[in-house]
Amino acid sequence: MSEDTPRSVIEHLEELRWRLVKSAIAIVIGAIVAFVLREWIFDALARPYRLALPGQDLNQFEVTEGFSVAMRLSFFGGLFLASPVLFYQIWAFINPALTKRERKWTIPIVTALVVLFAGGVAFGYFILPRGLVFLLGIQPGLNAVIGASDYFGLALRFLLVFGVAFEFPVFIFAAAAAGLVSSEKLGKGRRWAVLIIVVVGAVVTPTGDPLTLMALSVPLYLLYEGTIWLVKFTLHK
Repeated sequence: MSEDTPRSVIEHLEELRWRLVKSAIAIVIGAIVAFVLREWIFDALARPYRLALPGQDLNQFEVTEGFSVAMRLSFFGGLFLASPVLFYQIWAFINPALTKRERKWTIPIVTALVVLFAGGVAFGYFILPRGLVFLLGIQPGLNAVIGASDYFGLALRFLLVFGVAFEFPVFIFAAAAAGLVSSEKLGKGRRWAVLIIVVVGAVVTPTGDPLTLMALSVPLYLLYEGTIWLVKFTLHK
């Protein structure tokens, strides 16, 4: 329990409201920056498509499709740029409920959340062209004519899933820091961890293909193993 004076439900809700307002402002500012840079973001995110389908451009099938794509890219870019603020606001809301010993992990954990999210997005970006090649080539005889809205919708979900999935070691470490689990318990739970990682990966993977499932599951399991060692040697639990 926190050593601070307990606060009422109204005070907690008021703090939550301001945390959400600050997060929304950060996303809006990030989205404005991303909108200015949307051409660069477009080219960067279209690169996996061009690698999978050399010489083919994305297509616009509706009058409003260009606007829709620009808004999606701006929002995703804003979310990515605002991620340090978002993670800090989440942790700052939880912080009063922690003990003084647990609060010392605030900066390392928020930093880890930001780094792992960015790392997950980067890894997803690396894997995306290979997933596209697999999906587009699995049925011979089809001529791929893909709309920009469909492609970017898939690509952004793909990157977001990888970014969020890579966060799970932080929550395991936080649970260990709070005394809920130990490295020994985590080690004994390897079989369950593999099962959960594969099942959750199969559910959340946007493409649903086995190549992407393996590409997501393997690094998540390696992160799980790394977290066990981190808990053991950092927390001595």
